[in-house]
Amino acid sequence: MTSLGEGLLSCTRRALLHRVALAQRDGRAPSLVAAVQRQGRLVWSEARSGVGGPCPDADTQYRIGSITKTFTAVLVLRLRDEGLIGLDDPLEKHLPGTGAGGATVFQLLGHSAGLGAEAPAPWWERTPGSLRPELADVLGERPQRHPAGHRHHYSNPGYTLLGSLVEAVRGVSWADALRREILEPLGMRRTTSEPVVPHAEGWAVHPWADVMLSEPAEELGLMAPAGQLWSTAADLLRFAAFLTEGDDRVLSADSVREMRVPAAVTEAGGSGYGLGLQIVTGDGSLLFGHSGSLPGFVAGLWINAEEDIAAVVLANATSGLPAAQVAAELVGIVAEAEPRIPEPWSPLPEVDEELLALTGIWHWGSLTFTLKLLPDRGLELTPLGGNGRGATFTARPDGAWTGRNGYYAGETLQVVRRDDGSVDHLDLGSFVFTREPYESGASVPGGVDAEGWRGLDR
Repeated sequence: MTSLGEGLLSCTRRALLHRVALAQRDGRAPSLVAAVQRQGRLVWSEARSGVGGPCPDADTQYRIGSITKTFTAVLVLRLRDEGLIGLDDPLEKHLPGTGAGGATVFQLLGHSAGLGAEAPAPWWERTPGSLRPELADVLGERPQRHPAGHRHHYSNPGYTLLGSLVEAVRGVSWADALRREILEPLGMRRTTSEPVVPHAEGWAVHPWADVMLSEPAEELGLMAPAGQLWSTAADLLRFAAFLTEGDDRVLSADSVREMRVPAAVTEAGGSGYGLGLQIVTGDGSLLFGHSGSLPGFVAGLWINAEEDIAAVVLANATSGLPAAQVAAELVGIVAEAEPRIPEPWSPLPEVDEELLALTGIWHWGSLTFTLKLLPDRGLELTPLGGNGRGATFTARPDGAWTGRNGYYAGETLQVVRRDDGSVDHLDLGSFVFTREPYESGASVPGGVDAEGWRGLDR
């Protein structure tokens, strides 16, 4: 067993150790490595092993399965940010003849393209990729299971197509693009397409007896962008730091935030899928990351951006240990025991008197809202008492604002003035906000009853 716990309270370290010890025992994993990162720094790691040989640590490679898809999604978004593709482009525009119908790049990233979940037999995870030399071998005779865009349907072949898209546009292999564009800039030297020692061996554990069976580690060929990679707990936490803050050498902060906006809601309520990222909500917190599995291995990576905590769990067992669930629980243990201390409040560096005059109470019909000034000329609209739709807004060069979230995401907020320059109302996507409820004299659609507000005796 190895352990690292600098930076956490002893009671937190013990709670983390207890959770992973139970996971390794109850999940009957030959070995398990777990690690936690807070504010970009590795603050705890633990390894548990029930087999002989050197004990693994945060630098030991395990196969990470579908966490590979997040890396592939980053490569695709880089193409978009460089103007080489559009997310709304049909795949056929860049990769003709696939048989994927009218599926768009966006739909493939979010698993709503309607493609099949798996490649045709034989089981692709346990057979050489050389058995599927062409995309037609991956997609089969009936690639489409559902109309594109109609529902979330997880698709491994969909990410094979995205990897082939990267190769077609870049003119290099998916593995070369991954190494040059993500792994090298982020310093992920222990993340590779093939295992590099020290690495764990993959095992299956018999369901009714404590005996093991070796699992083959196949090279997946065209399916590699869906699940090929080997990585370590330490490397995956470097990747987690990038997914939290962005890195202009790889992908901007705005683009990595875009990845964790739900593109499709899954059938399990409370969860969704963004662009290469799974998203779950619960207990008032939002987690994003990905789970992964291949024969012999399970993996989980989850991030709480608000608390700036990430956790990784890697194990070398085909099933039995819910690695992703345990990783999420590790994030929750740290967030609850040692919540992030907020930065001190400080005033804005400067005051814009015109913007300051817009703050305060506004009404949409008879609902009351507050408008607050944010840094960089941003605005925040909040329903008073929680009854109504709120949002934050980013200032635009033309003097208007664009909604960043919720119902008003992408909508325009602008100030409408009278001929004398005074403010008549705020227009938010055609909704009129006035200083008084249905303010007399303001440009309220449908007008305001001249008799005004009345009681029962009128």
